Parts: sequence; C-alpha cells; structure tokens
Amino acid sequence: MRKKKGRVLIGTSGWHYASWRGPFFPSELMVKHQLQFYATQFETTELNGVFYRMPSESTVENWREQTAKDFIFAWKASKYITHWKRLSEKSPNSLKLMEQRIALLGAKAGPVLFQLPPNFSANPDRLKHFIGMLSPRYRYVFEFRHPSWYAAEIFRILARHNVALCISDHHDAPSPWEQTADFVYLRGHGPGGRYSGHYSSATLKKWSQTIGGWRSAGSDVFVYFDNDQKSAAPLDAAKLRAMQAGL
Repeated sequence: MRKKKGRVLIGTSGWHYASWRGPFFPSELMVKHQLQFYATQFETTELNGVFYRMPSESTVENWREQTAKDFIFAWKASKYITHWKRLSEKSPNSLKLMEQRIALLGAKAGPVLFQLPPNFSANPDRLKHFIGMLSPRYRYVFEFRHPSWYAAEIFRILARHNVALCISDHHDAPSPWEQTADFVYLRGHGPGGRYSGHYSSATLKKWSQTIGGWRSAGSDVFVYFDNDQKSAAPLDAAKLRAMQAGL
C-alpha cells in the first residue's frame, strides 16, 4: 500500500506589518480585514504576537471566525514561559492559560512553538521535565538559539516524545536539518540578518525539494517566513508555495 503523503502548509510569522501594505495587502484594505485577505493567499500563519501578550478569548475567537475551516494557526508560546521562567516547574499556570486560549481555535489549532533565548544553554533534565508537563492534545516544537542544544541527547529526548526540533534558518544559531517528530517545522528568519532579505530562488528550490521528500514520506510540514521587512516574508512564502504546487 502506498504511504499517504503529508500536508505542506506555508505561511508567515504574523500578518500585522505596515510595510506589507501595497506589496502584499491592497493599499485601501482596512487593518481589521487583513487576516481575511491573508487567509485567501495562505492556509496557515504563525501567531507571533501571542509571544508578547496573551490575547483575549474574543480575539482568538475572531481569528477563528475570519478564516476558512481548514486554516491552521501555529502558536508561539509566551516569552514568560521560555525567557522568564525558562521552562521551569513554575510554568503550569501559564501553560494552562495558553492551552485554554489555543482550545478556542478548535480544529484550526496547529503546532505550539517554544522559542528559547540565545543565553539559555542546553539543560536536558529541564527539557524532559517541561515536556512532561505538556498536554498531549497538541503538537510541540522547540526552537533553540544556543548551539549546545544541537546534540544527540537532545534529539533523542525530542524524538522520544514526538516533539519537533524547529529547523531554523537563523543568522546567529542555524539549526541542523534534523527531523525528530512525525511532522516538520521550518522557520526562515531571512538571509540578510534579523528579519531581513529575500531568499534566492535557488535556496527556495533546495528547500522545496527537501520539503517534498518529507511530504512523500508522510510527514506534515509547516513552513513560516519571519523575514517581515519590506514584505519579503509573504513574497517568499508565495514563491515557495508555487514551487510546491509544481512538484
């Protein structure tokens, strides 16, 4: 029996960027309608603003209602959990609140991303304990920005719990392209440094071929572009999406 192919979802990290008006959003489009427009171009987005502030229930419900039934929201966990508490055992209340908000998305809830700060070096025991606190209801991803995390022991911990290593094209701490779960999560932060620059067609073609291999093997693949300056993210996402459609 032929293995069922995975689903490839490509989008951007958020959509509220003033510089996107014109190159991506129609110039006359009201801000409150931007998500609706975005959802006509892409099937997923990574909720980046929730990293800084927990949204109200009505805000999350509004996001859900503005998008098609098969739209997927990835959720970037609060920096209170990752940067302030640093995955400590004091995080349960924050995790519970986050999970309550995510639940409002219903079937549109996608992976939950934990992005660690660059000064947080590898701590396998803390990682194991923290993963043990997570609800089995969702898929989880860890983006490490200290190179000490890129080690076989860490990969084994992630794989044991079906948690994805974020494949991160980050200028300071690029990750290995290591798959540790039954899905893949890729973030493009921009080739020009912090959130800037367009990816070349050659780079995107290489990514597309690798993504195609994961998809053929049955893995769902989530790709988010974070190079938001000068509308690079939605333009690169659209280009990669077109390449995938041509495979």
